[in-house]
Amino acid sequence: MARIAGTNIPNEKRVEIALTYIYGVGLTTSQKMLTAVKIDPNTRAKDLTDEDLSKLREYIDKNLKVEADLARIVSGNIKRLKEIKSYRGLRHAASLPVRGQRTKTNARTKRGNRVTVGSGRKKAAAKT
Repeated sequence: MARIAGTNIPNEKRVEIALTYIYGVGLTTSQKMLTAVKIDPNTRAKDLTDEDLSKLREYIDKNLKVEADLARIVSGNIKRLKEIKSYRGLRHAASLPVRGQRTKTNARTKRGNRVTVGSGRKKAAAKT
């Protein structure tokens, strides 16, 4: 497994897909990166030479914020929103969807498996 930006990229996948395993690199960024360093996107990650890997590492270091640096920036932005008590910050603090999605139904992944009121019927007593 090749290691780029602190992440092991899978050997059997095409390079353009394997690079998306790095936090902060999506498919479009991966494609732009490969054209910039002149590597064929269809080659497998295991077929990359050491020279190709060093080109990719160098490009990422110069042009992109990835992994821990990016995570630090994102968490800092969220923290700032919470501190200034903006609407988005309040939504982050309450673990609710931030971008205007409905919450009456859906939003389970963000809110967790919360118990709602339901029909008002009490559950039957446990048999003893």
